[in-house]
Amino acid sequence: MGKIQLLSPRLANQIAAGEVVERPASVVKELIENCLDAGATRIDIDLELGGTRQIKLRDNGSGILKEDMPLALSRHATSKIKNLEDLEGVHSLGFRGEALASIASVARVTLTSSTGGEGWKATVDGREMDVDVTAAAHPQGTTIEVRDLFFNTPARRKFLRTEKTEFNHVAETVKRQALSRFDAAFQLRHDGKVIYSLKQADTLAEKQRRVATVCGSAFMDQALSIEAEAMGLRLSGWVALPTFSRSQADLQYFFVNGRVVKDKLVTHAIRQAYRDVLFHGRHPAYVLYLELDPKVVDVNVHPTKYEVRFRDGRSVHDFLFRALHKALADVRPDEQLPANELAQQPMGSEHAPLQQNMGLGYQSSPVTGVNEKIAAYQQLQQPAGSMSAGSGFAAQSSAIPKMEEMSAGNAEIPPLGFAIAQLKGIYILAENANGLVVVDMHAAHERIIYERMKQSRDQQGIQAQPLLVPQTIAVSDREANCAQEHNEVFSGLGFTVERMSEESLVVRQVPVMLANANVEQLVRDVLSDILMLQSSDRILASMDEILSTMACHGSVRANRQLTIPEMNGLLRDMEITERSGQCNHGRPTWTQMSLSELDKLFLRGQ
Repeated sequence: MGKIQLLSPRLANQIAAGEVVERPASVVKELIENCLDAGATRIDIDLELGGTRQIKLRDNGSGILKEDMPLALSRHATSKIKNLEDLEGVHSLGFRGEALASIASVARVTLTSSTGGEGWKATVDGREMDVDVTAAAHPQGTTIEVRDLFFNTPARRKFLRTEKTEFNHVAETVKRQALSRFDAAFQLRHDGKVIYSLKQADTLAEKQRRVATVCGSAFMDQALSIEAEAMGLRLSGWVALPTFSRSQADLQYFFVNGRVVKDKLVTHAIRQAYRDVLFHGRHPAYVLYLELDPKVVDVNVHPTKYEVRFRDGRSVHDFLFRALHKALADVRPDEQLPANELAQQPMGSEHAPLQQNMGLGYQSSPVTGVNEKIAAYQQLQQPAGSMSAGSGFAAQSSAIPKMEEMSAGNAEIPPLGFAIAQLKGIYILAENANGLVVVDMHAAHERIIYERMKQSRDQQGIQAQPLLVPQTIAVSDREANCAQEHNEVFSGLGFTVERMSEESLVVRQVPVMLANANVEQLVRDVLSDILMLQSSDRILASMDEILSTMACHGSVRANRQLTIPEMNGLLRDMEITERSGQCNHGRPTWTQMSLSELDKLFLRGQ
């Protein structure tokens, strides 16, 4: 080992650049954050060769004073914090004072700015950190040009990918920043071609258009709006329905006080909320905004500031889970149906088309079929708890309105319509105001039974049984302390877990449903979750898995012939059951084919 010596400023900046500047996208992120912190309402980004040759940003922010130009390019110089109290409640996106100095140490940087009067230009070459400031014409705001990234660090340049790959990373960065701040306009150009041109979004409709532009119109068509507030936390944004799941986690945007973050605790809470409705191996899509007091979140845990640490992570996790879980559970078939003018028409005789006799051996009234369906619907209206795995689908109601009132147009078509046939003993075909509804009867019945089993468990409490021979588990001292500290988590779910010694636990009681489960592995997994995320849902997840299996075996099987009233009873139960759009395994339970889609199949009107 050599003697200890101070690093030169240039080498120290280049080492810092290794943490902050990974690729052109990293440069763009840091520069956009500086623009937003300066109060910019318009940001123009120009790239050449994916950003490896040139990155140029112009904003209309407050600008930089002449005497501050050299400091702006110096390490650990910032206008955003002054003391420790400022660091404990950071309101700005950038605050470390490392970004510009790190970028300038590995590229050729030109900084031009004006505060509304005279403009100034500063130029820095990565080989020499001396800043030369000269007068230059410039409107209020700042323009920064970064050329030849990593020209003086060939080892770093070798790790850059192709021009297309680097540009895709920059485009993704601009997307995130555009979603984080609707009050700013963004324009991205690559090699002279405009890629994105996003105007300021002030109204809800304009915000939705921006999200649709960035995430795709299909996302907004399948998105639920979220608004929740509790305990000083506020969550807003959009989450996609489970039917719009993704094969990769590439459409997930989460912002904490306007800052883009990727946090394990947040991801776990959202995955947990989707647990019962997401198909295996699929990922949810969302654009969510969490607002909270800056003093209860630490943004200074990673050089790139993508990670944050919450003071009370468990409360944040529980709040996110409850808000999203409720939003997804409240979705009903009528909310998933497409807008259609026919959906608002009442079931009156004047709306039934006149069917000409085609010589098929029978005469049909234009009203008879509709009235029969209305009668069957009214007979099958009932409380939610009438269907079970072993009984019929529905019980008849004693209160049946007069048919004259129904025929006069006082009744609306239910969301899933009326059953008209059963196909191959697997699917129910129903007619509603929009067209044809196809229902997987096994999947639908499975979800209904599953939800009622969970509801019954929650109402009656978890039944537990003592173990004939208590099970001892060898754990680390840290895990034993965790089990002792969070004993209420286990006891609330039917477990009795006690600490035997410094490195051992004993399980004396387990839930009845988990009597045959691998208790030791389950306890270890729960402790691991609590240590990492301050929360765990593994016990409930294991119970739900067993209930799901029971519901699967107890639901109506394929090839069982159902009567029309039984089919209608199943449709009505689906309309009042939580998460009825997916079965227990995340598969869809029903789909809608509109008249226009059916017309396209048969080339009608073409």
